[in-house]
Amino acid sequence: MKRGKKYRAVLERFDREKLYDLVSAVDLVKEAATAGFDETVELAIRLGVDPRKADQIVRGTLTLPEGTGRTARVIAFAAGDAAAEAREAGADAVGADDLVARIEGGFLDFDVAIATPDLMGQVGKLGRVLGPRGLMPNPKTGTVTTDVGRAVAEFKGGRVEYRTDRVGNVHVRVGKVSFDRGRIVRNVVAVVDELVRAKPAAAKGRYLRSVTLSSTMGPGVRVDPLRVRLTEEELAASA
Repeated sequence: MKRGKKYRAVLERFDREKLYDLVSAVDLVKEAATAGFDETVELAIRLGVDPRKADQIVRGTLTLPEGTGRTARVIAFAAGDAAAEAREAGADAVGADDLVARIEGGFLDFDVAIATPDLMGQVGKLGRVLGPRGLMPNPKTGTVTTDVGRAVAEFKGGRVEYRTDRVGNVHVRVGKVSFDRGRIVRNVVAVVDELVRAKPAAAKGRYLRSVTLSSTMGPGVRVDPLRVRLTEEELAASA
């Protein structure tokens, strides 16, 4: 792929193998974002876990302090009063058997799926479709709940889900390149703090193996795992 002059100039100013402090990495990611749209900033962290073992899967949700910069597309498997609550909270699609059939027919234009416990029997039919895409509702992430309205509102408002992939990587959107440096830094620190909090007791050795920041079309910038958790004073200084 042919890259523009600005992109190439940024590449010349930093070492792809160097480990940067978090603030410097955010600055480089913003400078390298040369696409003609507001690129998403992505955080990728390699954890020292073996996700093949059930007791080492890291999974959950958190609300980013600065939001993601986009409104998530949320659907809800719900009926009756719960369905009404989901619609009122802004769900993009609400239903029960009809929504299951719609997804079986190819509808996958959403980021989060929420379900009430009583409908998980029907939703379970979609395991082969939703599971590989990380979209299957799960109590551990708050996407199987009786409080559907609250869940829809939280995910529409910036709550994100995280989960280790097959090799122990976690990928989370942490903002847009239009965010100022401080907003991205605060979101990154929030994700790292959450992952450390969720560290499995069975995980041994170094937990934060590698940390990389990038924009949608930009190069990855490596962050020093030992310098990615900031104090309140450092967070204030990053603004």
